[in-house]
Amino acid sequence: MGLNTVKDLDRNTLENMLLDFAKNWLAHDGLWFQAVEKHYGMDKAIELDTEAWEKFTVIEAKRIMELHGIPRNGGLEALKKALKYRLYSVLNEQTITEETENSFVFKMADCRVQSARKRKNLPPFPCKSVGIVEYREFARTVDPRIRTECLACPPDPQERDYYCGWKFSI
Repeated sequence: MGLNTVKDLDRNTLENMLLDFAKNWLAHDGLWFQAVEKHYGMDKAIELDTEAWEKFTVIEAKRIMELHGIPRNGGLEALKKALKYRLYSVLNEQTITEETENSFVFKMADCRVQSARKRKNLPPFPCKSVGIVEYREFARTVDPRIRTECLACPPDPQERDYYCGWKFSI
């Protein structure tokens, strides 16, 4: 009897695998960060995390665009579609609001990392500087005309109904 391949699996198993892959990816990202932080401190860990995300987010955007037939320079509609297919979308609750012809707001209503920290009574992870690079470069990869503005993100005060918010405009 041969080994089963991914092609042999039913839809439910494939969906569960996707969720598991996303959780494993996020766990690895977190463990990598903690190891760097332990050896070099928070500032250096954020610096190196930013450097890694600056490259990874471009790779992720390009692969999403290719797989889902999202055209480069496709404007805000292309970005909205691409954001729905990020690994985060499997784990986090995301919303798109305040849509106009020239802009929209993207919010992370629930973030697996920040929710876990909150449950453990830890302060929010200060991801704003990394997020600025991550979202800016993701959007630029989809369409270089898109501008990215951070509305709020930890360590900003958490007096809002979302963890981070981004305004994309063209």
